[in-house]
Amino acid sequence: MSKLVTIYGGSGFVGRYIAQRMAKAGWRVRVAVRRPNEAMFVKPYGVVGQVEPVLCNIRDDASVADVMQGADAVVNCVGLLARNGKNTFDSVQSEGAGRVARIAAASGVSKMVQISAIGADVNSDSDYARTKGEGEAAVLEHMPEAVILRPSIVFGAEDGFFNRFAGMTRMGPVLPVVGADTLFQPVYVDDVAKAAEAALTGDVDPGVYELGGTEVRSFRELMTMMLDIIRRRRSIVNIPFFVANIMAFGLEAVQVLSLGLVPAQITRDQVRNLRHDNVVSDGAKGLADLGIEPVAMETILPDYLWRFRPSGQYDAIKESAKNLRA
Repeated sequence: MSKLVTIYGGSGFVGRYIAQRMAKAGWRVRVAVRRPNEAMFVKPYGVVGQVEPVLCNIRDDASVADVMQGADAVVNCVGLLARNGKNTFDSVQSEGAGRVARIAAASGVSKMVQISAIGADVNSDSDYARTKGEGEAAVLEHMPEAVILRPSIVFGAEDGFFNRFAGMTRMGPVLPVVGADTLFQPVYVDDVAKAAEAALTGDVDPGVYELGGTEVRSFRELMTMMLDIIRRRRSIVNIPFFVANIMAFGLEAVQVLSLGLVPAQITRDQVRNLRHDNVVSDGAKGLADLGIEPVAMETILPDYLWRFRPSGQYDAIKESAKNLRA
């Protein structure tokens, strides 16, 4: 019988790519999510019955254990960008990761991959980065042979980074950003999935791997690249950190007063994160150590950002028509 992997958060942005790769590798895939009815799109990743979405609450021991029964390996992709009800940074990224690792160790699971993030640090002033660091420590406490993957900003067709800012360009002539000089090293989502697959199916040394793409660019430079791809002219305006903090405080207050109906577009914790560069550390193990050559942004971004062009899919046709008239 083929091996079984349980992927917590397997219908999310990164998780779905890992699920797809593990199915292609011949594994049975159990996609553990809060709302399995909304994750039915994962089923065609394999043959009938090979990939199954199942209900799981990462904050509950019994729920985590139930979906891990019979698994040969586990992957934890669950993470938050902002607090959402009972799903806090501590309950999900710290306690949740530790819970998965503790139950995996007790169940005799042989391999575990934890999706973390560059900047994870138990001493960070950011709740996001602090709990990512605590989650890593909890995983290694129970599963010392685990592989921890720390990607920089992840890009791909379903990303919440380039898609979000490209969408903002439709709202006016100005594109506001916080931390315009902060450096990032964006990595393609399928390269992260390849890294997880290598850790589960290959002979990979345990430990932490920091995953970055081919280029290090500032936030401003990334936005300039994006604007060039979508063929729009916008003024990139940097919002000072102290102003961003005031804005974030107000937006968070609106979210609380609206009982969550109006989500904050940016939080104070995200502002704290944007103060720090998000690039692979000197001497850190990375994609090369996993035998993976990163894909460049320029080869992927046009494939999904074209819809934000002024004429969408017809932009290229209009340009060709201009050349014919010339």
